[in-house]
Amino acid sequence: MERNLLPLGSVVTLVEGEKKLMICGRMQIMEGSEEIYDYSACTYPEGILKPDEMYFFNNDAIENIYFLGYQDEEEFNFKEYLFQQLDELEASLDESVEE
Repeated sequence: MERNLLPLGSVVTLVEGEKKLMICGRMQIMEGSEEIYDYSACTYPEGILKPDEMYFFNNDAIENIYFLGYQDEEEFNFKEYLFQQLDELEASLDESVEE
């Protein structure tokens, strides 16, 4: 599995989507769900108008990238931290399934 996460502030459209979305969260769980999504986003240029109108999606749903958000050393380190946490969570889930 290729691991890639766009930085916060990136602006994308989704497959068959018409509205641009701005990524404002990564490795997110939608309320009432147990699935971990790569991203949460709000509409662009409006931003977060209502917290219950966030969009949750994965990398494979992205059709176009219009803007790549800011990246620096802190961003790269945080991304690595997220992947480590995801590895630990997946290992934990695998262990509980085996029991």
